[in-house]
Amino acid sequence: MTFDLFDALEAAEPTVEPLTDGAMVLRGLALPMQHELLTDVRAVIATAPLRHLITPGGLRMSVAMTNCGALGWVSDRCGYRYDAIDPECHLPWPPMPASFRALARQAAACAGFAGFEPDACLINRYLPGAKLSLHQDRDERDFGAPIVSVSLGLPAVFLFGGLRRADKALRVTLRHGDVVVWGGPARLRFHGVLPLADGQHPLLGGARINLTLRTAG
Repeated sequence: MTFDLFDALEAAEPTVEPLTDGAMVLRGLALPMQHELLTDVRAVIATAPLRHLITPGGLRMSVAMTNCGALGWVSDRCGYRYDAIDPECHLPWPPMPASFRALARQAAACAGFAGFEPDACLINRYLPGAKLSLHQDRDERDFGAPIVSVSLGLPAVFLFGGLRRADKALRVTLRHGDVVVWGGPARLRFHGVLPLADGQHPLLGGARINLTLRTAG
């Protein structure tokens, strides 16, 4: 699957696609900032390289991850948690770029969550076949703040379920520049990503980058 260059580079007015009470997709919201976002992603990765984390059960995650901001999400045999120090280099995570923070604030406000101040951004890189199983974001101290998720690169199928893992999940195709926000009554809904399909994107080649911004501390 290939994508016309203008699909990625031509910024359009974002459209709002409601998912459920407290959750929506803001189609194309990130397009005006795409080049700044990708430049900042590369700068973060140069300082804190991507890595495949290990789950508490000993499984290697198919998605490569890193973090920026005051806190970073990590996983190992001891469990899931946030830490101010990168366990690989034993230094603080890179500061959160202003572009990430500005987009997150804008998206949250559009979804009705004004005053969002993220202190953690998880950067996920998906290659074809990589996926994210259904899960809840429960490692944060306060569930009052929303989650803001930014899609860049290849399209992916986002699963957005209910408050129980067994609840039927919506399948939502996310494209380059789309932003998903969920909070309030939707904050603890299960969500995930189906295995990424093969393809080529004009800016990211055969990859998808996802930024997940949260208030963790």
